[in-house]
Amino acid sequence: MGYRDFQLLALFGAWFGWQFLPRILLLAALAGALLGTLVIVTRRHARVVPIPFGPFLAVAGFICLI
Repeated sequence: MGYRDFQLLALFGAWFGWQFLPRILLLAALAGALLGTLVIVTRRHARVVPIPFGPFLAVAGFICLI
């Protein structure tokens, strides 16, 4: 996680409350793991190139918002 990821997570904690943070992290980690595995298996992405975590956090925060 980069510094902007921590800031986005802090924003979600301030907005939703600390009770939603484990749910947001779990959803983001699952989505990132699934998409990362899918992209690596289909050989569209090298294993050594990092995949950004921020978009997965944003999607998980949006899902918790709904």
